[in-house]
Amino acid sequence: MLKAEKLSKNYNGAAALSELDLEVSSGEIYCLLGANGAGKSTTIRLFLNFIQPSSGRATVNGLDVTRAPLETKRHLAYIPEQVMLYPHLSGLENLEYFAALAGHRAYGRGELHEFLRWSGLQREAHDLRVSTYSKGMRQKVGIAVALAKRAGALLLDEPTSGLDPQAANEFAGLLRELRQEGVAILMATHDLFRAKEVGSRVGIMRRGVLRAELDPGELDHADLERIYLEHMHD
Repeated sequence: MLKAEKLSKNYNGAAALSELDLEVSSGEIYCLLGANGAGKSTTIRLFLNFIQPSSGRATVNGLDVTRAPLETKRHLAYIPEQVMLYPHLSGLENLEYFAALAGHRAYGRGELHEFLRWSGLQREAHDLRVSTYSKGMRQKVGIAVALAKRAGALLLDEPTSGLDPQAANEFAGLLRELRQEGVAILMATHDLFRAKEVGSRVGIMRRGVLRAELDPGELDHADLERIYLEHMHD
């Protein structure tokens, strides 16, 4: 579903990403670990075609994102660290608006409520203004937008940053459900614990280079932390 082939991005001669080869299939959660500046967010922005690659290519469902930017975006949903919603609108109204932007204008109110319910947002919050929401509640609306868009791939950039433990755990549960639905998920994160808990594969990045690719099912938390720290100090 998502594929990077020798994907690179340079800024003024400095490499933000160097010849990345990466593939995320449907029904897989790939967690990119690394410090700030490792290239995680750059990778996601390249898949979204927010920035142009210096070399190599990123494809979504077999389509080059630079050659088919509109078509590839139809397959993608993006949840950044801070989900941008209209604060004066309710969660339901935000969902209705963004679903319509994605070409899904035919949803009835019942269907929209169901997307919000599946995302974990409590029914009594659906009609409240987003300005009253916590960060975790806004993230759930972002998930509902992805569900309504029926995107085959989900790109997440530090989605659990700032969430309390309960909200982070609920978010992880939603990701597992989406994985079971066949969604391909690429998540950039600092959170080793969540990467171990939800990831089907984990990649460790440093200075724009993918240093290691691991199966978290074969490691305990201590092993993952040890390997991560080794790559941060090599």
